[in-house]
Amino acid sequence: MAHRRRPLVNALALNTAALVVEIGAGMPAKSLSLVMDGVHNLSDEAALAALVVAYSLRSGLSGHWLRAANVLNSLGLLAITVVLVWQALERVRQPQAIIGMIPIVAGLTAAAANWGVARVLRVPSAEDPAIRLAYVHNLGDTFVSLGPVLAGAVTLITGSSVADPIVAVVIAGAIVVPSLQAVAGAHKELVWPQNVACGHDAEGAEHASEASG
Repeated sequence: MAHRRRPLVNALALNTAALVVEIGAGMPAKSLSLVMDGVHNLSDEAALAALVVAYSLRSGLSGHWLRAANVLNSLGLLAITVVLVWQALERVRQPQAIIGMIPIVAGLTAAAANWGVARVLRVPSAEDPAIRLAYVHNLGDTFVSLGPVLAGAVTLITGSSVADPIVAVVIAGAIVVPSLQAVAGAHKELVWPQNVACGHDAEGAEHASEASG
């Protein structure tokens, strides 16, 4: 399973970099769109971390544990998003100055990192549905991360920072919808299959068959 674990570790490192850059740059720049996209990357962080653990343990991770972790992660994301949306709506009514160049640079960096995640997961995604889900999701996140870039560009061109909170609310939708679906479907398999043994069971059965033969 090392051939699958390695790209997952690389993907987790790239996603962590995007997360740190967006939140680290967004807070001092007062860019809610950057911070919101950083929060959006938290969901990817949890999913990729769980997959790394699943492929690191010989027995994998139980579907029950993964569903519980996904629900807790979704509830946490919803709570953070509600607070940030409230702040974004306040910013729409009373805009605050932001440094437009920072969302552009940080957003492009995050988009590149998300593209990198999808890139390293492309090959193993053909073998595993859980990795394929992460691959497709991060491919889409590449475009979501361009939201702060748009907000920063509009701010620089118009001199008004109202675009930043508006983009933040739009990105919030990319967090709220799947999070609500995850919580509502907690009784079903959420992000990963019921038995996320990462092929360990199949390999074990194959080895057992060879041994008996």
